[in-house]
Amino acid sequence: MGLYDRYLASRVRRHDGALPEHVAIVITERDLLERGAYTTLESVLEWAYEYDADRVTVYVSVLDPAAAPTLVSELAELEAPRRVDVRGPDDTQQADAPIRIAIGHGGKREFARSVRALAREVERGERDPDGITDADIEAQLVFPDEPDLLIKTGAERLSDFMIWQSVYAELYFTDVNWRDFRKRDYLRAVLDYKKRSRRFGR
Repeated sequence: MGLYDRYLASRVRRHDGALPEHVAIVITERDLLERGAYTTLESVLEWAYEYDADRVTVYVSVLDPAAAPTLVSELAELEAPRRVDVRGPDDTQQADAPIRIAIGHGGKREFARSVRALAREVERGERDPDGITDADIEAQLVFPDEPDLLIKTGAERLSDFMIWQSVYAELYFTDVNWRDFRKRDYLRAVLDYKKRSRRFGR
């Protein structure tokens, strides 16, 4: 770790704010085509757990759905500090590992699927529509947990990621491209998070 990285690390440790327990990272299919992209991802996962995260969700947006199966296979082989669940765009089984990776799993589509599942229960007489709660919707989501900190590299947009879950997340955008993302960039995001006063919609 370089001198500047050590300086940032000491600031993160000294600051009174809480560290994010659930960190989400948004990258693109194109990012993963860059040399060293998978090594960068493995490093980010290590940094997240080094700084007390207990869950990490990675969303990879894809332009070509045909690329999704290859990405699922490759990302399932990551050298990661915790167990990994990878879900493709058509997966409906809920992810429950400490590290969750979504491949082309758009938030609109995930939310619509949840609503359809609840509507079928209402149609079968298994559920009162007036009794449906936020928790009922979340129980149907493939990625149910709300991130504390969401980091997006390269551009200031969320790419249809976790629309329901990220409504109260602290968003951190950096113009650093994924191929150039370093530990100091991760530490800057965490330090920025620790300085914020979370409002949770209030």
